[in-house]
Amino acid sequence: MAKTLAFGGVHVVTAFSVTYLITGSVAMSGAVTFVEPIVNTVVHYFFDRAWEKRQHAKALRSQGRAADGYGQASGQMPIHAPGQAATSPA
Repeated sequence: MAKTLAFGGVHVVTAFSVTYLITGSVAMSGAVTFVEPIVNTVVHYFFDRAWEKRQHAKALRSQGRAADGYGQASGQMPIHAPGQAATSPA
């Protein structure tokens, strides 16, 4: 927890400094320094939801491949014996 709080402090100082260097305005720097983390938190929430949906869809596709005879981890087609027809999923 201490490391997280320390990094939060570093982030605030960095955001303020960069914005001040760009704008030369203490008011603008202060606003950006405190508005950006709020916006970033909201963006992170939606990013995390999209990421979880993507991971869930990926897991479902992997399960489908395993059921069809495809390699679950690698996603590769199984090796067939000579003379045996290779079939593809529907």
